[in-house]
Amino acid sequence: MVRRSRPCLCGRSGQQHRAQEAPGRSRGGFGCKIHALTDALGLPIRFILTGGQTTDITQAIPLMAGITTSTVLADKGYEANRLLAWLKEHQIQAVIPARRNRIDQRPCDWHLYKERHVIECLFGKLKHYRRIATRHEKKASHFQSMLAFAAALLWLR
Repeated sequence: MVRRSRPCLCGRSGQQHRAQEAPGRSRGGFGCKIHALTDALGLPIRFILTGGQTTDITQAIPLMAGITTSTVLADKGYEANRLLAWLKEHQIQAVIPARRNRIDQRPCDWHLYKERHVIECLFGKLKHYRRIATRHEKKASHFQSMLAFAAALLWLR
């Protein structure tokens, strides 16, 4: 005799629930990627969660939509003609180094590019919170809520 206090999970459709969890297959297994936007002081402004296999460039424009700024600092992962055209259209200076294999090498303000460390420091500060570092929440909406809570704590410092 088998007693069950919970309903069986075998019949659930995995696709619709997996979409809510934001997992993605990458080299290290399943995981998610946090795309973040900060101000000049390194305080978080906006987060987007995607699967681990998602490239950075796909979330750049949705991340910056509706934000007014004069300069964007980003690494080579964000270097694409589509993003550069969008930034030029919105009169935003792009401080993004060109990839090595790019035919027309664009100049980059390396002195200003050194300030990009604030986004890396933000991720370091977020990883101090154990629930974010280990992602205890299964659903993406719950994890997004924990990111917002940690961001609020960083703003209150």
